[in-house]
Amino acid sequence: MASSQKKRKTVSYSHWGYIFIAPFFITFLIFQLYPIIFTFRTSLTDAVGWEKILNNNIIGFENFRQLFDSSSLVYGKFWGALGNTMIMWFFNFVPQLGLALILASWFTDSRMHLRAQGFFKVTIFMPNIITAATIGMLFMSLFAYPIGPVNTFLQSFSLSNMPIEFFRSVAWSRGLISFIQWWMWCGNTMIVMIAGISGINPALFEAALVDGCSSRQTFWKITLPLIKPILVYNLITSLVGGLTMFDIPHMMTQGNPNETTNTVARFIYTQGFTGSRNFNMASAASVVLFGIIIIGSLLIRFVLNDHDKPAKSERKGAK
Repeated sequence: MASSQKKRKTVSYSHWGYIFIAPFFITFLIFQLYPIIFTFRTSLTDAVGWEKILNNNIIGFENFRQLFDSSSLVYGKFWGALGNTMIMWFFNFVPQLGLALILASWFTDSRMHLRAQGFFKVTIFMPNIITAATIGMLFMSLFAYPIGPVNTFLQSFSLSNMPIEFFRSVAWSRGLISFIQWWMWCGNTMIVMIAGISGINPALFEAALVDGCSSRQTFWKITLPLIKPILVYNLITSLVGGLTMFDIPHMMTQGNPNETTNTVARFIYTQGFTGSRNFNMASAASVVLFGIIIIGSLLIRFVLNDHDKPAKSERKGAK
C-alpha cells in the first residue's frame, strides 16, 4: 500500500518544458528552416515566374554559373551590388565601432565622473528604436531638391550658389546612406560595449589605478583585450546586417544614381519580385550571399582569436 501511495504522489513535470519551448521550434521550422531549404532548392531550378515557383525542374548549378560568368547579364549587377554594399558598410561600421568604443570607455570610467550618463545613453540609443522608414523619410525631406532645409541653409549662408541634388551624386548618396546606418546603430553597439566592459572584474581596474595607470593605458592594456569576444560579436552581427542592407537604400535612392547604391539585398529583391520574377536567380544570389557571410564570419573569428601557443615550460607544468 505504501509503495502505491508513493507512486500516486510522484508527478512528473518534465513534459511541461517541451510544451513551453514547442512554439519557438514550430515557428523556427515554419518561418526560418523551411524557407532556407526552399531557397537552396529553388537556386538549382528554372523557377521563373509565379507559375513555376512550385512546378519547376532541376537544372543543377546553371544559375550559379551565370553569377560567376563575366559574360552573363547578371554578373556585373550582382558583383557591383556587392561592392556597393561593402563600401557603404565599411564607411558606416569603422566610425561606428570607434565612437562606440570611446563612449563606452568614457561611460564606464569611474575616474571621469560623467554626469547625466542616463540621458546621453538614451539619446545616443534613440535612433535605433525609430523605424527605418521614418528615418528614410526624414532624411529625404532634409536633403530634398531644390527646396529643402539643408539646401536652404547652405544658400542662406552663401555656402552654395545653387541647390545641390544630393541623391544624384554618387559620393553624397553613399555618404548619406553610410551616415544614416552609423547614426542608427552606433547606440546599439555602444550599449553592447558597455555591457562587455561592465562584465570585467572591477579588481583589475582597481589594481591598475593603484599602479598609477592612466585611463588610456587601462583601456589598451586591460579593457580592449578582455572585450575581444564582444568585438567579435559586434563585427559578425554588423557584417550580417551590412551585407543584408536593404531598407534605407531602397527607400532613399532605389539603387540610384546608376545603381551605385544598389545593394545585394536590393539585387535579390529586384530579381525575384520585379520584372520576369527570376526566383531561381534570386535564390542563387541568396545562397552566394549566405556563403560570403559564413566565410566572413569565420575569418573574423580566426583573425581576432588568440593563436599564441603555450610556452614549453607551461606545457610541461600542465603535464
